[in-house]
Amino acid sequence: MFQLLYYLFDAIRPLLAPMAFIFAWGLIILVVWSLWSAAKDTITTAKQMHQIPCSNCVFFNNDYRLKCTVNPSIANTEEAIGCLDHQQKFTSNK
Repeated sequence: MFQLLYYLFDAIRPLLAPMAFIFAWGLIILVVWSLWSAAKDTITTAKQMHQIPCSNCVFFNNDYRLKCTVNPSIANTEEAIGCLDHQQKFTSNK
């Protein structure tokens, strides 16, 4: 029984190094691909979040209890991107 395993192991021994090489590079490629995908998703989400106009709106008061006096349920969410009640704050130049 053990001799059969020895002969089997002896037969596949020349293939072990190339298989380990392919496995190691495959693992490296999967890790890099996963990191690239996560970075791409993070950038996409950040770009979408920067389109939320609430912080520059007159009705936004930055209070955690009532963020927006007109649309408090959608303030600082993705639903606020196309808000029809948005009015730009005027900044004074002193």
